[in-house]
Amino acid sequence: MAGHSKWANIQHRKGRQDAARSKLFSKLSKEITVAAKMGDPDPEKNPRLRLAVKEAKSNSVPKDVIDRAIKKSQGGDADNYEEIRYEGYGPNGVAIIVEAMTDNRNRTASTVRSTFGKHGGNLGETGSVSFMFDRKGQVVYPASVGDADDVMMAAIEAGAEDVESSDEGHVIWCADTDLNEVSSALEEQLGESESTKLVWRPQTTTELELEDMQKLMKLIEALEDDDDVQNVTANFEVSDEVMAAL
Repeated sequence: MAGHSKWANIQHRKGRQDAARSKLFSKLSKEITVAAKMGDPDPEKNPRLRLAVKEAKSNSVPKDVIDRAIKKSQGGDADNYEEIRYEGYGPNGVAIIVEAMTDNRNRTASTVRSTFGKHGGNLGETGSVSFMFDRKGQVVYPASVGDADDVMMAAIEAGAEDVESSDEGHVIWCADTDLNEVSSALEEQLGESESTKLVWRPQTTTELELEDMQKLMKLIEALEDDDDVQNVTANFEVSDEVMAAL
């Protein structure tokens, strides 16, 4: 299993999801506000907002928090956030993409550059690593939703491109432009997903030993702790032995 899913598993095992609950809610709320401000405040008429609300609900964000984030987008005092992507390298040459939303480009760039430097990484130019990833839609379902064949059939009918099934669940991939339609079709057949979002999918991965993985985790955690950072993706892979030792 490649980097993104592995990192999610490591986060869960280390209990970071609970510890960072309020920070996660803040990031999801920011995405909702930006999506609503850029388009229609009605999720049914705004695909990006619909996906943002869906992802927030799957992470147990309360309805009143979601409604408040949408309402904030319509107010004259709503912050103007700029979407910026940073690219760089971590320990052992692992490629990293950092997606940020900021109201101060200089502050965010300085913080991200400093974080890379403090943790043995290097911030590169835009485009320096993104060519090693594909922009894809990702829909995640628990293993209990059905066996691999049933999920594969549902995914094909929904217009998805690929499915990865394991004991941990089903990860369904589609073109980034098809995510709204594919996720809606899957919902009709399989019910609510655990996660529905756009991600950077690594074309290849770098396998890390324990020491490098520990260094990478510190870098990613430091980046994710920045309030301006929305998502961090890296093209690493680790063995089950390394996973168990973390």
